[in-house]
Formats: sequence, structure tokens, C-alpha cells
Amino acid sequence: MGFFGDPLYTPKYQVKGDEVAVFDTSKGTIKVRLDGDGAPIHVANFCELASSGFYDQTKFHRYVPGFVIQGGDPNTRQMSPDDVAAGRRGPDGLPGTGGPGYRIKAEFASNPRNSHVDGALAMARSQHPDSAGSQFYFCLGAQHGLDSGYTVFGTTIQGKDVIAKLRAGDVLNSVRIEHAQA
Repeated sequence: MGFFGDPLYTPKYQVKGDEVAVFDTSKGTIKVRLDGDGAPIHVANFCELASSGFYDQTKFHRYVPGFVIQGGDPNTRQMSPDDVAAGRRGPDGLPGTGGPGYRIKAEFASNPRNSHVDGALAMARSQHPDSAGSQFYFCLGAQHGLDSGYTVFGTTIQGKDVIAKLRAGDVLNSVRIEHAQA
């Protein structure tokens, strides 16, 4: 069993190493090259969730200027953007407290490219290292103080300008996984 009694999950998705996540947001499109070599569990988990529609119509729920914009909480799906931005309780709980019902193993110590550069995509977690599930964040500028405790699993290749415009309450319409052209 994992943290909080949730099971520690091993994704079934087979990482190919050429995955690109395409985020369709209310502010525009973001493309992220996923790091299947450095963070295979995180990439496989994210690809499974994205492919199942888990992220569709969720809202970004945490914005800290010059630090991060965070999303991926299913609790926000049935909430209005204003309620999410205000941190109000929704029908499924408070924004920032939801997940997929399981946790995944941390990979920050084993990922040689675990660098929180501007536009890095990483998994949020609670205090326990193996507590990530579905919530993710984009770095708003370099945040190297997070390198030793949070797993980076992607690098933005298009849409840093979109990331800079995102705020709490903005909608994540969908995330789809594409494969990079050779």
C-alpha cells in the first residue's frame, strides 16, 4: 500500500520515448516533450490518464506568480472557474485535494534530467515522496530548489507564452498524446 492507504500503482502503458503531450487550454495550446527515459513511471501514468480523458475539463487550481501553475485535480471538473480560483469547496471536494485514487513511485532521484527549468512539467505531491497521482505543474521560471524532491517528466517545446497567461480557474479542455516525428 502507498501513502494514505492508496495503492502504489504501476502503469500498464508502454513508454515509446517519443511522446509529446498536447494541452488544449482556455488560453491556448502547449506542447510538452515527455521524458520517458528519465521518468518512465510518471510518463506512463500521465499518458494513461490523458488518454482516458481524466484531465478533460479540469481547471488549473493553483497559481503562484513566478513559481508554478498547477492543474490535474479531478475535483475541479464540476466547479466553476470562479469557485476554483477562490478555492471554494466543490461537489467533489476542495481544489488541490483530488487524484486518481492511487499513488506512483517518485523518480526525482533516478532521473538524470530532473531539472526544474522554465516550462518544465513536473508532478505535484504531498509530503511523502511516493504520493504523486494526477496533479502536475508547469514551472514559471527556473525552480531548481524543487529538483531534489519533485519529479520532472517533460519539457515545454511550444506554448511557454500560454503557460505565462494561465491562472487559477482556467480550463484544461483536454490533453492528448502524440508521437514525435523522427
